[in-house]
Amino acid sequence: MPSQLSLVPPPATRRPAPPALVVVAHGSRDPRALSTVRALLDRVRALRPDVPVHLGHIELNAPLLPDTLAALGDTEAVLVPLLLSRGYHVKQDIPDMAAASPARTHLAAPLGPHPLLVDALKARLTEAGWGATPRRTSAVVLAAAGSRDPDAKTDTARTAHLLAARLGVPVLPAYASAATPTVDQAVRTLLARGRRHIALASYFTAPGRFATECAQKAPWIAAAPLGTHPSMAQLLLHRYDEALATRALEAPALATA
Repeated sequence: MPSQLSLVPPPATRRPAPPALVVVAHGSRDPRALSTVRALLDRVRALRPDVPVHLGHIELNAPLLPDTLAALGDTEAVLVPLLLSRGYHVKQDIPDMAAASPARTHLAAPLGPHPLLVDALKARLTEAGWGATPRRTSAVVLAAAGSRDPDAKTDTARTAHLLAARLGVPVLPAYASAATPTVDQAVRTLLARGRRHIALASYFTAPGRFATECAQKAPWIAAAPLGTHPSMAQLLLHRYDEALATRALEAPALATA
């Protein structure tokens, strides 16, 4: 006859909580930017309710990234930049803030370039009226913030190439500051090539001064910023998972070093 103790089930093992996902936004004086980012984070939480999701800004808005990391204590966290290319913020600001915090941080890649961004860009263009004109007379200016870092320009050009392949029309990158060509210059180049229907794709994560100024220079239609498009939430989680996979691969190598 089995003993009474053998009938007692073993205690359930609790799975450790996943690392926190800290979305690192730039920050903006435009109140629409903060509300957009918060709504985007709600989409991320809906997709992965098990992942703790936090927000930290580089500047201009609360919570600032150092404050978010301080509140996490020594928690493990993955920092995912809500930025579309490499540049000073990704290479310097975010790593410096992470290094000064008590949290055990892992840095993810910026969002771009990636096909999910192209999905969102095409959707925003379609919402604005893209697709009603012949391809032979149509073109797109991909308006981005701009950076002095050449890697940022390379990343934006790669996104322009991916979008051109998806739409089947020329796509020229242009910049609001710190890089050339400007939106006006890109428009003139396309007009000289016989493209009469020139749309502006807004390569910005949220509304703000640069996005508004670029949209005002559109000779035809101007798409809305990427905002809360579902692909943006999916991409944030993809970069989070990607960083964790890299951490898992590096851990055995560190242990044997």
